[in-house]
Amino acid sequence: MSGHSKWATIKHQKGAKDKVRAKVFAKVLRQVEVAAREGGGDMTANATLRSMYQKAREASVPTDTIERAIKRGTGDLEGVRYEAVNYEGYAPLGVAIYVETLTDNRNRTGADVRAIFSKNGGSSAEPGAVAWQFERKAVIIVGKEGPAADEDELMLIALDAGAENLEDQGDTWQLTAPPTDLGRLRDALEAAGVKVTSAELTMVPTSTIALESESDARKVLRVVDALEDHDDVQAVYANFDIPDSVLQLVEAGA
Repeated sequence: MSGHSKWATIKHQKGAKDKVRAKVFAKVLRQVEVAAREGGGDMTANATLRSMYQKAREASVPTDTIERAIKRGTGDLEGVRYEAVNYEGYAPLGVAIYVETLTDNRNRTGADVRAIFSKNGGSSAEPGAVAWQFERKAVIIVGKEGPAADEDELMLIALDAGAENLEDQGDTWQLTAPPTDLGRLRDALEAAGVKVTSAELTMVPTSTIALESESDARKVLRVVDALEDHDDVQAVYANFDIPDSVLQLVEAGA
């Protein structure tokens, strides 16, 4: 998981910024729209919408653009109707991959996802084939400033708000909690003066496959990157872990 998270950060930093921003805007606005359609446009009563709104603001999406997406979701404005469809498969070396999409044409998206797996050395799988290898969790990344500079102090704050685990990721901490505690944990951290870098619901692998060589890492990342570049794909989760030494080689040659 840590290797996957680090690679995603590197990829976005190295990408053409305007192009990346446009793709991020489109994907997060689709999430906002679906959240509003399924739970209503009132953020005080719709925790998912509140989380998606925060995610959109963190991505620097303009407020009026987010509000229009909410209105499309509630039916106050016309818009395309999206549905959530998940896909499963394998990258080379048996790495499990779980793909979340929002699509207005599941036949098209399904065909595209299967083709991406096939063309990049992976294989698609039946529903449930890999999902059991992941758990839905709230994951919050915080910087190591203020109260978060001290691990023990951060742990005390986080445990009281439902955190299950704290992991050192170098420049940041990663906190994991049950999905229902995302908002409570974030609010507690911010109230204590902890800088939250990101907060989202994600799929965390129950075990990982170490990719010990640059060649192996590139084979797996080729599948992940191709899936993430698809417009309908909202998130790609994989159970690989790339050691920092190997990730540096991949980054240098990216």
